[in-house]
Amino acid sequence: MLKKEKADEVIELCRSLIKCQSYSGQENAVAEILDGYMKKNGFDNVRIDKYGNIIGHIKGKRKGPKILFDGHMDTVPVQAEKEWKYPPFAAEIHDDKIYGRGTSDMKGALAAMVVAASSFAENLGKDFAGDVYLAGVVHEECFEGVAAREISKVVSPDYVIIGEASNLNLKIGQRGRAEVLLESFGKSCHSANPEKGINAVYKICQAIEKIKNIKPLHHEILGDGILELTDIKSSPYPGASVVPAYCRATYDRRLLTGETKESVLKPIQDVLDEIMQNDQAASYKVSYAVGQERCYTDNIIKGERFFPGWLYKKDDYFVENIIDELHDAGFLPKITQYNFCTNGSHYAGEAGIKTVGMGPSKENIAHTVNEYIEIEQLTKAVECYQAVMKALLK
Repeated sequence: MLKKEKADEVIELCRSLIKCQSYSGQENAVAEILDGYMKKNGFDNVRIDKYGNIIGHIKGKRKGPKILFDGHMDTVPVQAEKEWKYPPFAAEIHDDKIYGRGTSDMKGALAAMVVAASSFAENLGKDFAGDVYLAGVVHEECFEGVAAREISKVVSPDYVIIGEASNLNLKIGQRGRAEVLLESFGKSCHSANPEKGINAVYKICQAIEKIKNIKPLHHEILGDGILELTDIKSSPYPGASVVPAYCRATYDRRLLTGETKESVLKPIQDVLDEIMQNDQAASYKVSYAVGQERCYTDNIIKGERFFPGWLYKKDDYFVENIIDELHDAGFLPKITQYNFCTNGSHYAGEAGIKTVGMGPSKENIAHTVNEYIEIEQLTKAVECYQAVMKALLK
């Protein structure tokens, strides 16, 4: 069981992070708190990169692997604040729970990670084999894994632990996601004379009906890939007596392991090619959406919205090592997969770095009104993260 001193420490650190509103692009106050804590509590160096990611480093006395604990600092915005039982940025404690935006997703995990790393190093006098890194990541809620690419360049980790909520179960994979754009190009004219134009909305509806017949792949563990239409927008809009010359549809595509940018778009492109071959008036383009956001450092972060899926095996040696140490520490986590996308899309999906996820709180509390974290989960997370360090830094 965590000592009361450390339990109080992680609770207060978590509360201080919650009190900082840190929507994407506004994470600077959280980074400042983490910077101050790490510099006072045994981290050998701390740096902030061009996007505002903060990276702390503790170096062991012996050579060994580099492990990275990853937690994002940004949160989704507060909606319907009047519906919150307690103020979303007050970090009030009621019934052994801390309430506030970001408690579960995922400032609780960030606090637990940094306290665990500091305590692990202090308890061993840094006499361990390897290096511990802690990353507070920006803009994860906008696009998972894009900012994490910069962290990989600096750290080159051998292992990554994602702190997304898992109820302290061990996650060894996830489906990925992509945002697919379907564009239709027509010819504008007055709607009183529609025969003189080409209605881009009619053309895109033609494509949508055929795309519905595409069946994404199935994975025995991760489940079905998904291709779901989420919005349609024509231009000009509103179309006052004008036949629309342009229409765009957006699809949410949930990805399985092994799927590539090319393999995901190919069946859609095949459908479009067939339509255009039979209808000379039809013109389409399919691509991935590109996100662009301004960071609190005033730099621009930009990325294509394609975030791969990933999955490891229960009997992979590093997974078994972690489970063994967690058992020795008195924890009995289930080995499962995340139902949502994480920064693991970069670390495991893109970079092939051995990655697991483990975080305090329940997955379904993230992004909700009255978001909270149970204090018991928060303090136990510190012990779990120390067990992970012990498992990997041998």
